[in-house]
Amino acid sequence: MLKKILSISGKPGLYKLVSTSKTITLVESLIDKKRLPIYPQEKIVSLGEIAIYTSEDEVPLKDVLVKIKEKENGGEISDVKKSSNKELFTYFETILPTYDKEKVYASDVKKILNWYNLLIENDIDFETEDADAKKENEAETEAKTEEEEEKEESTPTEE
Repeated sequence: MLKKILSISGKPGLYKLVSTSKTITLVESLIDKKRLPIYPQEKIVSLGEIAIYTSEDEVPLKDVLVKIKEKENGGEISDVKKSSNKELFTYFETILPTYDKEKVYASDVKKILNWYNLLIENDIDFETEDADAKKENEAETEAKTEEEEEKEESTPTEE
C-alpha cells in the first residue's frame, strides 16, 4: 500500500495515487480528501521507496512505521508538532537506535512521525504490503526460473 502513498515536494501531508498518464498524475489528499493534478515537473516520492539511513545500512520506511505502530499499540503519536528536537530524537532512538545521527535531521523525524499519524488516521495498513510484494516477487522468480529451464532445454549441449 505504501507504493501508492505519495509525498509531493512543496505540498503538505500525503497523497493517495488515483491515476497516472503521460502528462498528469491525479492524487487525493489524505488530509482533506480533495483531488488535484500533479504535473511531471513536480517532485513525487512514493513512501515505498523511502529508506532511513542507519549506521549499518538503510532501513525501509515501512519497517520504521511498523516499529512505531508496535510502540504506540496501533494508536497515534501525541504532541508531535509541539515536541522539541531533543524529544523527537529521543523518541526516534527508541524506534531505530542505529539511525545515522549525521544524516537524519529533526525535520525528517518530525515528517516521519506526522506521516505515521496520517496513515493511522486514514486506516492505511502499511503492514500487509509484504504479502502483495511477496506474491509479486514469487511470481517473478517463478517466471524467471521457468525461462531459465526453457533456455537450458533448448540449448544444445556438447558431448
